[in-house]
Amino acid sequence: MLKYAIIFGLIALVTGALGFSRVSGVAATIAKVCFAIFLILFVIAILAVIGAFKLAF
Repeated sequence: MLKYAIIFGLIALVTGALGFSRVSGVAATIAKVCFAIFLILFVIAILAVIGAFKLAF
C-alpha cells in the first residue's frame, strides 16, 4: 500500500505541475486513501507482534 501511495503522490505532483488539476486531485485522494490503509494495517501488525511476544514470555 505504501508503494501505491508514493506512486500516486508522485503522479499528483507531476500532473499538478503540468496544470492538470482534476487528475492531480484524484491522484492525491487515492494516495491519501492508500496511505491511510497502510497506516491502519501497520498499527494492527505492530499490535499483533506485541501481543504474540507477550504470549510467548
